[in-house]
Amino acid sequence: MADKQQTFLFDDSPDQPPQSSPGAGSASHDPQSSAPVAETNAVSADSSNPVAGKNVYIVDAHAAIYQVFHALAAANMTTPRGEPVGAVHGFLRDMLDLLEKRQPDYLFCAFDPPGDTFRHELYADYKANRESMPDDLRSQIAKIRHLLDLFHLPIVEVSGYEADDVLATVARIVEELGGHCYVVSPDKDCRQLITQHVSLYNMRKALVYQSQQLVEDWGIRPDQVVDFQSLVGDSVDNVPGISGIGPKTATELLQRYETLEGIFEHVGEIKQKKRQQNLIDGRDSALLSRTLVRLDSAVPVTMDWQLGRSDHFDTHAAAELCREFGFRGLTERLERLGQKLGNPVVSATLPTTAPLADDDPPAPLEPWEAEYVAVQEETEWRRLVAELSQATRICFDTETTSTSPRFAQLVGVSLCAEAGKAFYIPIQAPPGTKCLPWERVRQDLESLLNRSEVEKVGQNLKYDLVVLRHHGLEVTGPWFDTLLADYLLDPGQRNHGIDELSRRYLGHETIKISELIGTGKNQKRMDEVPLPQIAEYAAEDADVPLRLREILGQQLESEQLGPLYRDVEMPLIDVLSDLESTGIAVDRDVLGRLSVELEKRIEHHRGEIFRIAGREFNIDSPKQLAAILFDELKLPVVRKTKTGASTDAEVLAELAYQHELPAQVLEYRQDTKLKNTYVDTLPELIHPETGRIHTSFMQDVAATGRLSSKDPNLQNIPVRTESGRLIRSAFIPGEPDWVLLSADYSQIELRVLAHFSRDAALSRAFQEDADIHAIVAAEVAGIELEQVTSDLRRRAKAVNFGILYGQSAFGLARALGIPQEDAAAFIEGYFEKYPTVSDFIESTLDHAEKEKRVQTILGRYRLVDGVRPREKRDRTKSRNAAERIAVNTVVQGSAADIIKVAMIDVHRWLKQANLRCRMLLQIHDELLFEVHPDDLETVRAEVVSRMARAIELSVPLKVDTKSGPNWAQCD
Repeated sequence: MADKQQTFLFDDSPDQPPQSSPGAGSASHDPQSSAPVAETNAVSADSSNPVAGKNVYIVDAHAAIYQVFHALAAANMTTPRGEPVGAVHGFLRDMLDLLEKRQPDYLFCAFDPPGDTFRHELYADYKANRESMPDDLRSQIAKIRHLLDLFHLPIVEVSGYEADDVLATVARIVEELGGHCYVVSPDKDCRQLITQHVSLYNMRKALVYQSQQLVEDWGIRPDQVVDFQSLVGDSVDNVPGISGIGPKTATELLQRYETLEGIFEHVGEIKQKKRQQNLIDGRDSALLSRTLVRLDSAVPVTMDWQLGRSDHFDTHAAAELCREFGFRGLTERLERLGQKLGNPVVSATLPTTAPLADDDPPAPLEPWEAEYVAVQEETEWRRLVAELSQATRICFDTETTSTSPRFAQLVGVSLCAEAGKAFYIPIQAPPGTKCLPWERVRQDLESLLNRSEVEKVGQNLKYDLVVLRHHGLEVTGPWFDTLLADYLLDPGQRNHGIDELSRRYLGHETIKISELIGTGKNQKRMDEVPLPQIAEYAAEDADVPLRLREILGQQLESEQLGPLYRDVEMPLIDVLSDLESTGIAVDRDVLGRLSVELEKRIEHHRGEIFRIAGREFNIDSPKQLAAILFDELKLPVVRKTKTGASTDAEVLAELAYQHELPAQVLEYRQDTKLKNTYVDTLPELIHPETGRIHTSFMQDVAATGRLSSKDPNLQNIPVRTESGRLIRSAFIPGEPDWVLLSADYSQIELRVLAHFSRDAALSRAFQEDADIHAIVAAEVAGIELEQVTSDLRRRAKAVNFGILYGQSAFGLARALGIPQEDAAAFIEGYFEKYPTVSDFIESTLDHAEKEKRVQTILGRYRLVDGVRPREKRDRTKSRNAAERIAVNTVVQGSAADIIKVAMIDVHRWLKQANLRCRMLLQIHDELLFEVHPDDLETVRAEVVSRMARAIELSVPLKVDTKSGPNWAQCD
């Protein structure tokens, strides 16, 4: 199963302009409870900022859990059924202590997500010395998370980042919003977070730790903590530091030279020769250590502050679980707290089986009763095939050697037709292990899985379908994918993986992939794992989705998502499986020449940057770049971060209007990124057998419903830049003399806007296939169409798209390089001429504010919280994040629905048409095909027709097509 071995990325903001993100997280709660989180990442001066003047506590949950586990280990606390719960008891006691004694305005818990983080990529031995989690603790983590879900005490975790990074980010956000953040953690790394408005809190000592205590302990300031740890290292996390430099020496050095750079600049002044040599030899180690210990305060975390309010916490449900665990004292404390908060506990018995009523939280299924069997003998296999041939629902899963399905070798297959009874069939295994021959298994699976009356269930089915197809087995529907079901039910949820779904819906903690294959240098391939271990893991991967099937199926129907799931998302699996299996050809020679060309351009940019700056420096160092821009060139500081003046792309774009150096740096960065991300990487991704690149399309990432691609991400190649076009020119047909055909929806989001708003002028323009931007420019300016200048059309185009994403007058002015008052006047003029557009936007926001959700044309919904009342909204100013999400989801999500329906229809037609044509890619509003020239016009006409009638709107859908020898010439 792929999703146990891959990181899930999330797009939680409008996709215009496109942005990439390393990951995302949420303050989450039970999926059955009210509304999920909405973004609150910006400072607000009005009542929409609930944090100003408030105390926000965020707990390093794993650190706290480990502390109480070891402290209470000797007590051997168990439930009436004999299950260890000492850590559960201790952690809940700590939370109640915080609530009762510190009385926080807001309380959140940060968890470490499963899997490696970006630090492991930088340093494979990071945390290599840590022992694995004790079994008695592992079973309690799931109970604690379930308890927090019942309690509605929100969890914050972000894939690819440690909890410490979440702590840093939340602390920064709270400080920016004018609150005071208390970071509840014993981790010394967190000392770097201390500011006037950020303190540490030690639960064991009931001590608030601030800069004064830091000076007393280490003799340094908070801004020197990272450099201190870079020198000293950390044996617990296996951070190397510098050999021979201890805390006392580090303090002396920093007191004298202030920073790590200062120490190395003056290393020649150090009289102790051994210390001097240690510093010289350890410079690279210290710089690596600094990267490892510096916490990332820019994690894309999502916060709903209201979920952290104590009056939101459900003491009733938490008390019932405590009663089941036998926590009499804590049950009484919860009862008292509930009375104080106004939600007193009513005695009841917590159910212990699933599924539950729609409004009830999921209860833990413990003990997890299951029989998992490895099938190694022919007679056992024949008996299993006979048994499964009577089933009407079969869950299957594959175990492989890679997370990339087209490169993966099949290790085994697991099957399950009855909850709690699953089978694993080994195809490859360690030497001496008996396996069944794949060809025999394949033939039997073909007869079992290709019956139309049998529903095939799985988690991330597309991965398994591509793997099996690569191994000669085509599996047909009907399908039920638990990952996609959960995605439809909660598209804003950050994790739809099997481990998370099992924990959330079944209360069961699954076996983790790292427990089988390890991590880092010692990581095994799946075919090297002993059969008993992989059989249990793999069989569970088939058992869990089968158990989830009924729960998720019922919820889809109750939320009226069944038709969207069955008619769009499930058929799309077949389409995307074909696209991924087919892949797209790439010309290595073109990429090779482009690599040389980009290197020349990068060197040219570098020379120009040094010429303009008057000296050489490390362009890739934000600190050195900031020194040039702000200290030497005296450019204005646009935005400050914790580490100093920001030099990010947005800042450089604004400064580019004032000076040529930022513009050169932007071009340097873009060409460097394109070279590293695409030009030099794409050749390595060409499959040795197919000669093509096989990207993976993800249905469960963008909350709007748009598809994403990865490995490689082909959606972020710039369309309008010269470098982007050059990269696209390397994508070619995979057959001699064939051509590529691009079919692209024209202004689909504006057409969706016209459909929803029913604006007569917009609709008329689309009906007449007129230049919508020129018409808007003429309407707003009050002039004839032939009088519209290119500049006026440019303004109108910016407004046409900007209104969908909540662009303010300030943002429009900066984008167009015009005075802000002119931009504000243009926006106001637009809404005066197109009042029904304004009405649509405001009514969408009104609905979102009231119902906490919005939906697309096909009923795909997204939960949204944080939309302000109408009287607090100003259309010339930026919408807040929740408001941008609300409008964007309706418009962009509906556009995503349309192209998905079109893809399914075109794909079905191509299967029946017997033409020499293959669909290759979907890039947002564009479909790309390779086609024989003799069939080109037939395909072009049919694709245009089917895309244009995918979903009927009140205005026509227009499809532009281009063909050529490569992708660039199809633009």
